[in-house]
Amino acid sequence: MKTNDDQIKEKLVHRLKRIEGQVRGVQTMVNEDRQCREILQQLTAIRSAVMSVSTVVLENYMTDCLLNLDDKSVQERQELMDDMIKLINKAS
Repeated sequence: MKTNDDQIKEKLVHRLKRIEGQVRGVQTMVNEDRQCREILQQLTAIRSAVMSVSTVVLENYMTDCLLNLDDKSVQERQELMDDMIKLINKAS
């Protein structure tokens, strides 16, 4: 990931570590035969956290691409736009 803001990168890594802990927690819950409702609640929280991280990464990517459009050809710009649209659709 290209970013000029080390603080954003640090926050993303922190969030990802938290998500990793949540996933390990769900594995433990499954092994302990916890109720499906509890497991689903945790999985919903994990999905929300992953979406939040995805949004920040996508915003960073889009900002980087948009700030560097001047040195791109029309075809390269179109390819970037197509790529961004695909990523947005996958993220939602």
